Amino acid sequence: MKTNILTHLHLLLAVLASILLLQACGLSENKSNEQAKQLSTIIQKGEFKIYVAATGELKAKNSEEIKGPTGMRSAQIWQATISDMVPEGTVVKAGAYVASLDPTELQTKLKEAQTEIDKIQTQLEQAKIDTAIELRGIRDDLVNLKFGMEEKKLQVEQSKYEPKMVIQQAEIDLQKSKRDYTQLEKKYELTQTKSVAKISEILASLRQQELKRQRLQELSEQFVVKAPKDGMVIYARSWNGKVGPGSQISTWDPVVAELPDLSIMISKTYVNEVDISKVQKGQNVAIKVDAFPDREYSGQVIQVANVGEQLRGYDSKVFEVTVQINEVDSILRPAMTTSNEILTYTYQDVLHIPLEALLNDTIAYVYKKENGKVVKQEVLTGETNDNEVIIAHGLAENAEVMLTVPDNPEKLPFVPIDPKIKEEIKKKLAEEKKKRQEEAAEKLKQVKDEYQPKDGGGGGGFIIFG
Repeated sequence: MKTNILTHLHLLLAVLASILLLQACGLSENKSNEQAKQLSTIIQKGEFKIYVAATGELKAKNSEEIKGPTGMRSAQIWQATISDMVPEGTVVKAGAYVASLDPTELQTKLKEAQTEIDKIQTQLEQAKIDTAIELRGIRDDLVNLKFGMEEKKLQVEQSKYEPKMVIQQAEIDLQKSKRDYTQLEKKYELTQTKSVAKISEILASLRQQELKRQRLQELSEQFVVKAPKDGMVIYARSWNGKVGPGSQISTWDPVVAELPDLSIMISKTYVNEVDISKVQKGQNVAIKVDAFPDREYSGQVIQVANVGEQLRGYDSKVFEVTVQINEVDSILRPAMTTSNEILTYTYQDVLHIPLEALLNDTIAYVYKKENGKVVKQEVLTGETNDNEVIIAHGLAENAEVMLTVPDNPEKLPFVPIDPKIKEEIKKKLAEEKKKRQEEAAEKLKQVKDEYQPKDGGGGGGFIIFG
């Protein structure tokens, strides 16, 4: 009896194990079928958009620059360090304190100017004393010569009864005395003129140094930077990054900060040299702000740089592109990071497939399911975007293509495109591309260049492409 019970128990366990195994196989088969379905896609015709994606940074389209001292160049001060600055985002009134610059170099130049003034004043006093002594000496000599000349006159009068030779000698002595007196008078006049010129020269040097000191003193007042009008302080940006405490401003770029007009915002971005040919003024842009990912904005390209830049951290040149945001939103602030998608072209009613489905091996092809079988189908492709590619020829609507390489792909039959058809399609694609370029050029002529970027100031940070 016990043996029969054990036998029935073993049979029951075997049946249960079989049921569980069948269920597992069924689940596995269903899972495999689902995976198989996920490995292929049915292609449809539809709208196909070409985007150029790039990350940008918000700026105000119009802003008032807050500049440091304008007279540093004339004072031969080429750079100044910002020692203190109000926090970015501070709202200030016109004339309010914004920043202060390190005055060390300026104070050194002020001391040098004062030392030079003291030196010139000493030279002036010495020149006056020397001139007075020299002129007094000449005046004394003139007095003595005048007395001598009077004596010579008396001698001439007294010698009129003397022999002729004595009279002649007396007259010669008188003439010599007169000549010496006249020469000394001219010397006195020349010495006066020379002394006046010398003192005038010293006075001119003194005035020049005093003017220099005055300008330096006026410049020292400008080392305290104040707001030109009411607004929110936004730190300026240069090629070296954001300007702030510890940064240096130069005579050729003295911008310390900006007071932006937040009513019109732009996104300044950089596009690499591979994609820049697709970007034109007037193109629409979809914009997202990283700080508010749930909000979307629209914009338009208003400026494309003609010359590329070699920015630090990039292997190739990039071109600055300016996008104006259409909407006004009080939460938007300068320096916020944006994700920009520049719509360069929209195709209507075209076949397109995921990039995962396209393969290249000297030719472009896909793995197409046809009548329950898989074939290696050659295709001609058009434009691509980040996720998909246009199929110009080789596939029909509702065709099913695989997203992964099937097993034993080398054994699958290859379906090529007729060479004549291929050439015709390529020619057609080239003509369509030329037509699109002409349309873009015509549209470009109709777009006004309203945005004139400022030189130097307000330069952006370094942007990473999307």
